[in-house]
Amino acid sequence: MSGLPSYANTGNYLWYYIFRTICFLIFFFLIFPILVIIPLSFNAQPLFTFTRDMLLLKPEAFSLMHYQDFLSNSDWQRALQNSFKIAPVATVLSVTLGTVAAIGLSNPKMPFRKAITAVLISPMIVPLIISAAGMYFFYARIGISGTYLAVVLAHAALGTPFVIITITATLSGFDQSLVRAAANLGASPVRTFFSVQMPLILPGVISGGLFAFITSFDEVVVVKFVGSAAQTTLPWQMFTGLREQISLTILAVATIMVAISICLLITLEILRRRSEQMRTGRPG
Repeated sequence: MSGLPSYANTGNYLWYYIFRTICFLIFFFLIFPILVIIPLSFNAQPLFTFTRDMLLLKPEAFSLMHYQDFLSNSDWQRALQNSFKIAPVATVLSVTLGTVAAIGLSNPKMPFRKAITAVLISPMIVPLIISAAGMYFFYARIGISGTYLAVVLAHAALGTPFVIITITATLSGFDQSLVRAAANLGASPVRTFFSVQMPLILPGVISGGLFAFITSFDEVVVVKFVGSAAQTTLPWQMFTGLREQISLTILAVATIMVAISICLLITLEILRRRSEQMRTGRPG
């Protein structure tokens, strides 16, 4: 029942249950604040607390009014449209740049490979506020600050490191002899990439693209620096709403974003298992 072997002693049993308790507490600490907002988003009253009727599970205490407000409010809809305008384009740029960089970095003969890798993934390490300030001054100098182009390029820069790391991990199990065999058969580098490499690393490419999409869709700091009111995204609108007008519509939007994130995480896990199966030849 406990999952321990029959020869386990008292210390093993004690550590087993302590470890499970610690894991549960960590899980509770991380997940509970997210779970709380879901039922609150259905509150029929404009309150950020559970009402007595909600605790008693009375049907009249729950409502879809906040979701209806999200779907009918022009500010929220404009922010949603901006998010879906910016995130897909930034994702395509991130995947293109990240795939090319990862393939180049996977070549052991590439000079200064570690230094180049450190530079390319630096947006993940450097504090976001510093990156945002640097992008603001750079884009202002070249005259594109406050435009969709600036926001897309900024989000692409933030998403590319995730693509590089994901595809590099996928390429770690790639058999380079396949590339040499394709070259010996007369295939050009471009044809080799699309016919040999891409089918095998596709799960990693899609996974990296999903990470880049999530990064762009959830980002709020950089867009406030390099964007303008015309590029207000969904997280920016949520941040503004918390500061200027307290509304439970924010919780409804947060619940929708949690649902989207869960779907993307499930997709990532499926792709991870698929990639592992293709690398090892065994089920993931």
